[in-house]
Amino acid sequence: MQRTITYPIVFHGVGLHSGQPASLILRSAEAGTGIVFRRVDLDGCDIVLPARWDMVEQSPLCTRLVNAAGVSITTIEHVMAALSGCGVHNAIVDVDGPEVPILDGSAGPFVRAILERGMRLQGGPLRALRVLRPVEVRKGQAWARLSPDDALRIRFDIEFEDAAIGMQSKTLNMSNGSFVRELANCRTFCRKVDVEQMHADGLALGGTLENAVVVDGDKVLSPCGLRYADEAVRHKMLDALGDLALAGAPILGQYHGFRAGHALTNDLLRAFFSDPENYDVIRCDPATVARLPGVGAHWDEIPEVA
Repeated sequence: MQRTITYPIVFHGVGLHSGQPASLILRSAEAGTGIVFRRVDLDGCDIVLPARWDMVEQSPLCTRLVNAAGVSITTIEHVMAALSGCGVHNAIVDVDGPEVPILDGSAGPFVRAILERGMRLQGGPLRALRVLRPVEVRKGQAWARLSPDDALRIRFDIEFEDAAIGMQSKTLNMSNGSFVRELANCRTFCRKVDVEQMHADGLALGGTLENAVVVDGDKVLSPCGLRYADEAVRHKMLDALGDLALAGAPILGQYHGFRAGHALTNDLLRAFFSDPENYDVIRCDPATVARLPGVGAHWDEIPEVA
């Protein structure tokens, strides 16, 4: 069965790139709605933005939805990861500006609130996308691939010159609440030299050492340090889950990303959906539902952080 949240949940913060105050409200939605964003600060135009891969205007730094009226909402990946990782299939996401609040730079605050408030089951079958054959996209040295599997597994490999990150690799099965335990509280990260360039370009104006992990060579500049030694690759996996959720249904398959980012994952979804021979839409039986993200997750499994 499908699930939605039980009560409205309100979040306040600032946009990572704009630095402007931003509020977000998660609301329940009818079965079959999917995840839908609304720009509630606007009047006289189409404010609805379905969370779908074909609504994405690609950006290397975040995931941005744009509708036919030109209305946009930016940095949706963390709340999308939270909804997917908690097993929420239907929700309305109201935002009062062009960007989702960054909060602490992870999906943790969204996840904790969703699981504390609880969810409710809805009528109607739950359908999933079963990957039937490998699909891969490449850009330079970076690549991303979907291949058949009986659950959603995410593998990610990263390589950075800064010794504080270096080479990291991790694989996780997203079943049994592993997103909540292993990935939800992992923060976005960046190199000090990149922060300086982004500020010069008018980006990341809301970024601080409290809502991002900033590294400089072998040093971690954020005062509380790392939440995990491999927090960087874990956050890339969090982003990948949020971007894959734009498929519109849970995926049964393995995602493997090497130096991949938001744009490349979106390219992968576009290639995946370009040929119906790549996938099958199945009706989930109880055994399949048990393997989906969010099943068995509980709020007290989120690791405590300083």
